[in-house]
Amino acid sequence: MARISSDDLGAIKKLRAANPCDFIRVGMSTCGIAAGADKVFRVFGEEIKKRGSAIDLRKCGCLGMCHAEPLVEVAVAGMPRVIYSRVDENCAREIFRRHIEKHKILQDFVIEMQSEDAQ
Repeated sequence: MARISSDDLGAIKKLRAANPCDFIRVGMSTCGIAAGADKVFRVFGEEIKKRGSAIDLRKCGCLGMCHAEPLVEVAVAGMPRVIYSRVDENCAREIFRRHIEKHKILQDFVIEMQSEDAQ
């Protein structure tokens, strides 16, 4: 397997900056599913369909914070990338309405936030 160099990482960062991709990523590891991540994923899918949104909904594995599951990462152009913790179905709807549509972060559920510059 080839190793990734710092030049490769720089090229990836430039590519991501030139082609931002808005996404919602739901942690669907065993601990996430046990905490209700499958229900949260379903709610986001319903909201995307209902509103005709182009945001990309993704499943991912463990985000490393089992105590805070279900975890949801949200990336929207022009905003910091945010990981929300203890997301239930109602919180998922609120994340969609406030973060995705109105560009307002739900501070009470933030477990980690990364500025756009750090991406």
